[in-house]
Amino acid sequence: MNAQEPADDVRIPRAQVGSSPQHLLTTLLGEYLDSSAADLPSAAVIAILREFGISESSARAALSRLVKRGLIATRGNERPPVYHLTAQAIAKHRSRMQHFLNFGARSPQWTGDWVMASFSIPSSGQAARHAVRRSLSALRFVGLYDSVWIRPGSDTSVVKKTLDELLHRVESARWSIMRVRFDEESGPHGPAAAYDLDALAADYSAFIERYAGLRVAARNGEVDAARALVARTSAMDSWRKFPDTDPDLPHHLLPQPWPRQQARETFLEIHSTLGALAQSRLIEVATPYWPDAASWITYFQASNDPSRPEPTGGKRGRSSITD
Repeated sequence: MNAQEPADDVRIPRAQVGSSPQHLLTTLLGEYLDSSAADLPSAAVIAILREFGISESSARAALSRLVKRGLIATRGNERPPVYHLTAQAIAKHRSRMQHFLNFGARSPQWTGDWVMASFSIPSSGQAARHAVRRSLSALRFVGLYDSVWIRPGSDTSVVKKTLDELLHRVESARWSIMRVRFDEESGPHGPAAAYDLDALAADYSAFIERYAGLRVAARNGEVDAARALVARTSAMDSWRKFPDTDPDLPHHLLPQPWPRQQARETFLEIHSTLGALAQSRLIEVATPYWPDAASWITYFQASNDPSRPEPTGGKRGRSSITD
């Protein structure tokens, strides 16, 4: 299930097919910076994004958008501008990194409970209906029938709050939230049929195939620092969609063989093996524009304790989510 995410006022860009400069920059900041005390010159950001084929104008636009989203802020009135991660963004990044690196480590504890949300909105409430569907999708619900949505688990509080806020002013709207169990979970009329598990399995298999060569090259020490930065970031950017889209169903509801574990092992080996190389390349690229880069640039890796992925290197000891 999703990790609890603090700082709701910080809006992480939604995952897309491919990487927009904004989405890519968010990934880089989450991976390699862990302190709101670090001063980040715009010229260093432009140089870093140039490694990924991003133009200067697109890099500046990405910076501007992340300021609007509350992930970064300008430091003083310097020109060219100097940025820093906000305290809220640090907390958000740590939570998200934990979510990405830990996802799939353990099978969910299954009680057989599902949360069901059903609603009835008059035909004049089309905008409200679309808003409800978007919000339920964001909460990882899936449509079982037209106006009946489900997700695994038993916590009804978040969806109740969401529907109350969306529909309490919509005339004649009705809605209910229930904890339910299905007599037949895996049959054609059960909850598992609401998910396109074949498509998800195909996405996992495509991930494995795409990164198989890189995994072997990384294991054999055949990846240099320049390639490591782009490749490791690409792997994270590709992996991070799965924790947000995989419903994490119990084993007995999944097609077999289920490729998630192999995909996870592929990602973690690349992510762990290339971390120090990617960090060194990032420092090399940023230092001409940011002399203090080596003091602040870090990298996240999964720790031995799967509940505590940690940053490695850099001045992470100075980081504070309350400053």
